[in-house]
Amino acid sequence: MQFGIFTVSDITQDPTTGRTPTEAERIKAVLAIAQKAEEVGLDVFALGEHHNPPFFSSSPTTTLAHIAARTSTLQLSTATTLITTNDPVKIAEDYAMLQHLADGRVDLMMGRGNTGPVYPWFGKDIRNGIELAVENYALLRRLWTEDTVDWQGKFRTPLQGFTSTPRPLDGVPPFVWHGSIRSPQIAEQAAYYGDGFFHNHIFWPPEHTQRMVEFYRRRYEHYGHGSADQAIVGLGGQVFMRRNSQDAVREFRPYFDNAPVYGHGPSLEEFSSQTPLTVGSPQQVIERTLGFRDYVGDYQRQLFLIDHAGLPLKTVLEQLDLLGEEVVPVLRREFAALKPAHVPDAPTHASRVAAAGGPKDATVHAGADSVTGRAPTQAREEIEVR
Repeated sequence: MQFGIFTVSDITQDPTTGRTPTEAERIKAVLAIAQKAEEVGLDVFALGEHHNPPFFSSSPTTTLAHIAARTSTLQLSTATTLITTNDPVKIAEDYAMLQHLADGRVDLMMGRGNTGPVYPWFGKDIRNGIELAVENYALLRRLWTEDTVDWQGKFRTPLQGFTSTPRPLDGVPPFVWHGSIRSPQIAEQAAYYGDGFFHNHIFWPPEHTQRMVEFYRRRYEHYGHGSADQAIVGLGGQVFMRRNSQDAVREFRPYFDNAPVYGHGPSLEEFSSQTPLTVGSPQQVIERTLGFRDYVGDYQRQLFLIDHAGLPLKTVLEQLDLLGEEVVPVLRREFAALKPAHVPDAPTHASRVAAAGGPKDATVHAGADSVTGRAPTQAREEIEVR
């Protein structure tokens, strides 16, 4: 089972000091957090995508490429890649390139995002959100698996004889998770392709998460990818820890009370009882997280949100020390002891290459020139047509 962290890249005022970090400070902080995650033995670092304040992560591939150069084992992912407003051609190119730069340590999570205004900013209509997600992803898969694509759809200009470059590393595209909090259509899409389903598991009660994951599992089996308990599931989660639980509650309360996403609403205690948010000791985090298996079954990836709501970098790094030293080693051991042998591990580049029969050079060697990208015969044919 993989354990890691994800960030939504918010720039939020620290309510205990009144200071708001700059974009430059938060970007540098995220780099430090990712490196620390590898240092303490975590498996995954995932970065969100937003195109508006108060967030900074408008170009996840740029940031993840930099992190790839500074790490050696950390799996790099997204949380989320906007499949609705990004061009599938650009996603295919960007993440294949990141794959090469990171030596395969890349997967990504497709999602629609949670910011409505982003749709018109990129020339899209939010009322087409589900349709965009379905059509764009279908095209993306073809761009990664077919050397030459002829395509026509509803939402973008047609493609004729198009080859996306670079081709996926070793001929195997990055593994894809489909992230959704409340849309069964996205769980259906994940199941149809045999991809992973990631439930954010932050703002909703366990019963809702259970229904979404169970639906995905049933549809995964329906499409013939394996038994329901072999479906690839990931969960999010929120934690704040101190060795003494009372200290954790006292320190985190002002951040919770003023956080834009849940501040000025339910109390910390109410929210913690109704959702998976866990504020307390490492042992409490261990027990709560192990309990997730009771309602979603055996799953492959657990990511925690720990750097939000204005928490200072020093505090976040302390959280990572607790995760790496006291929490994750116990979770690894306990989850591994419970997992049946037929339930798969989280896919990696190495496992996917092995399943494909080994690596292959997927380079498309075309007889085109370096100026127009066209072969001489193609140019002559176009002149004759004119």
